[in-house]
Amino acid sequence: MRAPNTNLDPLLQPFRLKHLTLRNRVVSTSHEPAFGEDGLPKDRYRAYHVEKARGGVGLTMIGGSAVVSPDSPPSFGNLLLYRDEIVPWLRLLADDVHAAGAAVMCQVTHLGRRTSNYTGDWLPVVAASPLREPAHRAFPKAAEPWDLDRIVADYAAAAVRCKEGGLDGIELQSYGHFFDGFLSPATNHRDDQYGGDLEHRMAFPRRVIQAVREAVGPDFVVGIRMALDEALPGGLTFAEGLAAAQQFTADGIDFISAIRGTIESDASLSRTIPSMGTPLGPFLDFTGEIRRRLDIPVMHAARIADPATARHALREGLLDLVGMTRAQIADPHLVAKITAGEEDRIRPCVGASYCLDAIYDSGDTKCIHNPATGRELQIPHTVPATTGARRKAVVVGGGPAGLEAARVLAERGHDVVLFEAGDQAGGQIRLAAQNPRRQDLLGIVDWRVAECKHLGVDLRLGTYAEASDVLAEHPGLVVVATGGLPNRSFLAAGEGLVADTWDVMSGSLRPRAGKDVLIHDDHGGYPAMDAAELLAAHGARLEYVTPERTLAPDVGSMNSPAYIRAFTEHDVTVTLARRLRSVRRGEGGRLVATLFSEYTGTDTERVVDHVVVEHGTLPNDELYTDLLPASRNLGEVDHRALLAREAQTVVRNPAGSYQLFRIGDAVTSRNIHAAVYDALRLCLPV
Repeated sequence: MRAPNTNLDPLLQPFRLKHLTLRNRVVSTSHEPAFGEDGLPKDRYRAYHVEKARGGVGLTMIGGSAVVSPDSPPSFGNLLLYRDEIVPWLRLLADDVHAAGAAVMCQVTHLGRRTSNYTGDWLPVVAASPLREPAHRAFPKAAEPWDLDRIVADYAAAAVRCKEGGLDGIELQSYGHFFDGFLSPATNHRDDQYGGDLEHRMAFPRRVIQAVREAVGPDFVVGIRMALDEALPGGLTFAEGLAAAQQFTADGIDFISAIRGTIESDASLSRTIPSMGTPLGPFLDFTGEIRRRLDIPVMHAARIADPATARHALREGLLDLVGMTRAQIADPHLVAKITAGEEDRIRPCVGASYCLDAIYDSGDTKCIHNPATGRELQIPHTVPATTGARRKAVVVGGGPAGLEAARVLAERGHDVVLFEAGDQAGGQIRLAAQNPRRQDLLGIVDWRVAECKHLGVDLRLGTYAEASDVLAEHPGLVVVATGGLPNRSFLAAGEGLVADTWDVMSGSLRPRAGKDVLIHDDHGGYPAMDAAELLAAHGARLEYVTPERTLAPDVGSMNSPAYIRAFTEHDVTVTLARRLRSVRRGEGGRLVATLFSEYTGTDTERVVDHVVVEHGTLPNDELYTDLLPASRNLGEVDHRALLAREAQTVVRNPAGSYQLFRIGDAVTSRNIHAAVYDALRLCLPV
């Protein structure tokens, strides 16, 4: 492809920020992937940011809320800027990022009430006023004058450590934390010199800014990521936020990263950091107004997921620096691909927000469909060509696991055939995307199909492969990615009377409005929630039943608000701690569902028109079983080699003519990330 004229692309234009010249306008804004070790940005953390620098980003920002004080214990893997030991690790990171051509800064904060009283050193959580934060549930004490003195000093000391670590600047955090807890009337109920009108509410934040500026000197870049309008009754208004920003600029702030909204609850967080099903760049007009009113550079990041939206923001003068953070979690080489004229090959951010939800679910950031993110020390983002012999590989199944296997094998240089029974690839992703709000998930499929075509994979859609079809290709490697089928076998009786979530999502079950539907979710993830949202929107009188003690525990805080909103709008009844045991036919052809409580040991019954169940899937492994006898490894996976990213060499049947593996839901019921990760690490050494 012809390389673009970089002189005309606003994304690729250099930008002067104080003394610092950024090579382009693209930023990976501050966020915390929770890749630190002992509160320090060690090798894994450094590799994650260096990859973005190698991928062309102009500025990468670390420490999505690196903390300045011990009474600000990490709540999501935060770095510990109050430790002197962090300085050499910052220096290593800064040196490597600089060597790759990018600048690097760190966000600095005191979490205030946005943490827990029951972690770290178990010091009392402090805030401007003793108001509980809904999301992290801590009850803080009102900060006393001596608290304020030491925290101001801690901010200044942390800023100096960042400077000593060779960073290009810092960014103060001012939305949802201690700093802005004083600024917002919603969280500042003080009656001393730090409470009351805006001038008094600005007093503590101004102390911090002035102390930081004095500590680091006039030449070090100091910015602020700030909510200028909390969009909250009784909260900080735009007029007050703008006035505060102007005052902060006079106190020494060099740039502003604009935020609209708050993050104190799941609902408000999901509006401030919008996910799929929401418009792209929803706050760009708001940011443009800030840029017109302030005399310092403005950056912004909120669902700017693609280059077209980013270019629009720059061309229209809505910002100076464009944050494409989640987009570069999906593809850290985004800028390099734009520069090389390969924009169509950028792995898309689909807005699933798994990167955020995974921190609380499994401990660190993960992209829903890029398993190399966060695993840079083990897995390359660019698949290298094999140095060995070219092999014939057959992949069966065109869901995310199969498509990824075909893509990786083709990148390695092998001759790949992919069989997919359906007329379109995608597997269960296509079912999930039947929820209109989640259609962007198809980007996971579309990108892989396009990559497979680019790499010459023989895609045979609408072809149901049997063992004879596979063997006719004379493969040396067979990867079975045939997925799973809905599991109804958990019922003691009535398996043939119930529907499953696939029936709902495929459209084969669409009850008439007003019909009574019971949906039983013993999965706790997205499938039942998608089906429930769809059924409720079509007018069903819906009762959602789960044996869990909470609603869909595997759906994180970034995604749950949209489902809960749908449940509320359509008056869905939620019943917790009840397990569906059986279903029978009752009077008038209706269904009688028996629900059991482990807590009381009793049964209750519901009479409904339809019962829909979600209990994960069972492997669709008939083809795998048929192919086993003639395989060399009899399906065995050497876990040691897999985890070491070494080739599989098991031989259980010397007479066998091919290696055979299964991946994704063809093994067991899991999620998209697991399916893609299965394929990548199995096929990368082939």
